[in-house]
Amino acid sequence: MTQQASKQRPFVWGAATSAYQIEGAAHEDGRGASIWDSFCRVPGAIVDASNGDVACDHCHRLDGDLRLIADLGLQAYRFSVSWSRVQPSGRGAVNPLGLDFYERLVDGLLRRGIKPYLTLYHWDLPQALQERGGWNERDTALRFADYAEIVARRLGDRVVSVATHNEPWVVSVLGHERGLFAPGIQDRKIAMQVSHNLLLSHGLALQALRALDTQAELGIVLNQAPTYPATERAEDVAKARIDDGLLVRWYMDPLLHGRYPADVLAHLGADVPNVRGGDLDIICQPIDFIGLNYYTRNFASAGSRKPEPGPLGVTDMGWEVYPDGLTELLLRLNRDYTLPPVYITENGAAYRDQVEAGRVHDTERTDYIRRHIDAVGRAMAQGVDVRGFFVWSLFDNFEWSLGYTRRFGIVHVDYATQRRIVKDSGRWYRDFIGGIAPSPSGRGLG
Repeated sequence: MTQQASKQRPFVWGAATSAYQIEGAAHEDGRGASIWDSFCRVPGAIVDASNGDVACDHCHRLDGDLRLIADLGLQAYRFSVSWSRVQPSGRGAVNPLGLDFYERLVDGLLRRGIKPYLTLYHWDLPQALQERGGWNERDTALRFADYAEIVARRLGDRVVSVATHNEPWVVSVLGHERGLFAPGIQDRKIAMQVSHNLLLSHGLALQALRALDTQAELGIVLNQAPTYPATERAEDVAKARIDDGLLVRWYMDPLLHGRYPADVLAHLGADVPNVRGGDLDIICQPIDFIGLNYYTRNFASAGSRKPEPGPLGVTDMGWEVYPDGLTELLLRLNRDYTLPPVYITENGAAYRDQVEAGRVHDTERTDYIRRHIDAVGRAMAQGVDVRGFFVWSLFDNFEWSLGYTRRFGIVHVDYATQRRIVKDSGRWYRDFIGGIAPSPSGRGLG
């Protein structure tokens, strides 16, 4: 798929999920263990000692969930494939039952007129590969390209889009430097090598997909945010520059400029990754899109001082509600890079929802989504080529190290009964997509 061809597609409205957070059926139909299955068994790793064994039981409730997606009027659905479900050991034998499930999902979406947006990797590495060194080993990048080819041979003729990775920064930093996410490693040097190997695997996967003449749009999804110094002190300004480098430029520069940022390399010192000759050429493949996940802005402080949240307050994650940051991010990226088309692949908020007489009146979430759609519209009005917006998340789900203690969904899930209730935010989003709900100023997106 070329960039020129992708520009013929209209703006799409959708919602997003990921495999481990919703699927359940963790020990059925030939699925192998992932690093999250293992991490959830580590005492204290998950705040409520839960796991994704059942989650939203999506594998067993696929038909009903597809009807719900259609009833919400979604034009597109972004989902991830579980590598462990498709290739249980991460190499070698393929599990046909796993591919069958995703084929039913894709075909079910298409029958309902919903565009499938597929993500190959949303953090759930097969445990067998972790035992061979995981993302710290270059070989895992090669195995990822094999896996991408397996999925594309089965589904590549029907999905609209294939993203290689979701948020490689999270895999690198939270999973391998801070140890807060699977696999729970705390080593900055390993983390930086992981970040390079993830980017390398992205490039290798794109080569494999293009060799198959895959017609889907091909790209990657990054978590991005503007970073501001907490004060005007020189040390805070310097830290903001490095923090921005580690979050934004460390990924955007190799993908679009074919190099790592020099100031970040200097900052890392002995922790710089091992980069072989030709690696950056592989990483800097032409891409049809970049997905951006945005939730809040960041502040950098050499000490502990951070500004108070703005007038819109914070979400249940403690994240400041700051829609202007999304506009600022899009304008900055458009200024600093020659961007392919952009999709907002995740945007949403966790709040403490209550079910009252069979309804969830989540006015704060509705307001959050409205304001961020407005922010996208302002960026588009200033020339940024944004092609779609995906709410995170379709369902309340397993929220990684926070277990089931945070709810991001526009659909409420009662985990004991698996009953789904469309929240008021989901009703508003349905009406907005259908042109019934009032548009935020500057919508101009459809």
